[in-house]
Amino acid sequence: MSATVASRCRRAGVRVRAVRRDAARLLRLLDLDDELSIALVDDAEIRRLNATYRHIDRATDVLAFAMREGDGRGLHPAVLGDVVISLDAAARQASARRVTVEDEVRLLLTHGLLHLLGYDHERSPAEARRMFGRQRSLLARLRE
Repeated sequence: MSATVASRCRRAGVRVRAVRRDAARLLRLLDLDDELSIALVDDAEIRRLNATYRHIDRATDVLAFAMREGDGRGLHPAVLGDVVISLDAAARQASARRVTVEDEVRLLLTHGLLHLLGYDHERSPAEARRMFGRQRSLLARLRE
């Protein structure tokens, strides 16, 4: 199990080491022995990625690129995928929810990781309840 974090932008209150620690703990909680890559970016970069890969030309808070889906699935079975987090969006959302940026990044990391595992809140209301319930449970266990 390993988690790699690439920080392509800086934001007060976000420590790469803490993100890596949270990712490793999430992988253990989910009983996964996979490689995970996390990129911390700004709104401009996540907008480019969203436009390129999802054909939605706007910034978003988190993107997940699963290696177990699409044409390349099976090429690298030990690689779970990539989670890309906009630190600009995390800061805005943290302010609106009155939490720390670190807490918001933790939420976005958990959300993105669940997407890598096939959870999709946009599929149906039942799937949204299942995904957000799992997300709440994981976040509570991270705080223990």
